[in-house]
Amino acid sequence: MITCFDIGGSFIRHGLLKKDGSVAESGRVATPGNDFQAFVSAIETCASADHGPISISLAGAFDERSGIADVANIPCLHKRNVKADLEAALNRPVLITNDANAFALAEAVDGTGKGKQVVFGIILGTGVGGGLVVNGQLVTGFGGIAGEWGHGPIVDPTAGGQLQGLTHYPCGCGQTGCIDAVCSARGMEKIHQTLHGVALSSKNITAAWHGGDDQATRTVEAFATLLSRALSVLVNTLGPDVIPASGGLSGDETLLSLIDRKTRELVLADYTDPLIIKGQFAENGGLRGAGIVARKTFGEVAA
Repeated sequence: MITCFDIGGSFIRHGLLKKDGSVAESGRVATPGNDFQAFVSAIETCASADHGPISISLAGAFDERSGIADVANIPCLHKRNVKADLEAALNRPVLITNDANAFALAEAVDGTGKGKQVVFGIILGTGVGGGLVVNGQLVTGFGGIAGEWGHGPIVDPTAGGQLQGLTHYPCGCGQTGCIDAVCSARGMEKIHQTLHGVALSSKNITAAWHGGDDQATRTVEAFATLLSRALSVLVNTLGPDVIPASGGLSGDETLLSLIDRKTRELVLADYTDPLIIKGQFAENGGLRGAGIVARKTFGEVAA
């Protein structure tokens, strides 16, 4: 039996891969962030007892060539050869896929992008991430960085002079002016604080926007403008058939519709249908994608 995991900084979610390709969450435990042995024990507790393979969707960059993970929010895994160390500790095969890549793969193979040539899955939540799938095959790129559109200091906070009063924000990666720093849920909160001097959560900002509040409307418009400008470059570069979205902000379909409209206004191709939509597996893409990687690696399963 193959056990699939979706591992983030707060929780380890797990479930068994079924013959139809689905992976229903069967439980979750807290992620032991600072103790590798405790982390291994948590995986052992959740995994099938038959020492079958495990497939992990991991929140963080993963380089398949070196096996090194870059997982700042799980210190015991950060800069560790996670695959080799887990295989040695668990005495079973281990597959590891970045969580955004797992989501993109789930959408391309079984979800909104099924049968489409180019699928670019994006994460819009606490951070900004993504994954690229072409003809059903995940593209990881050099060092596993393909799809990581959230980083690199390329955001002009004035949006070409349209948005006055905004400034470059420092990013958790150590650079300044990254998409992740301005176009995440945290970025929306920073924009609101900068424009209006008021600290609000992204949920409260979007709720006020839906209610017609002028300050929240200015914030959301600025946020969507900056995000759409960044996305338009990717659309013109990759030519995606669809951009499924996951993460906390993806649950607001009115917000996604605004981002979609602004993006399609900037790109070269004539997208008559919505391009940026909520993913079919927005809530379960990590587990589903981990299951697809396992199916591709180990073949059919009996469960």
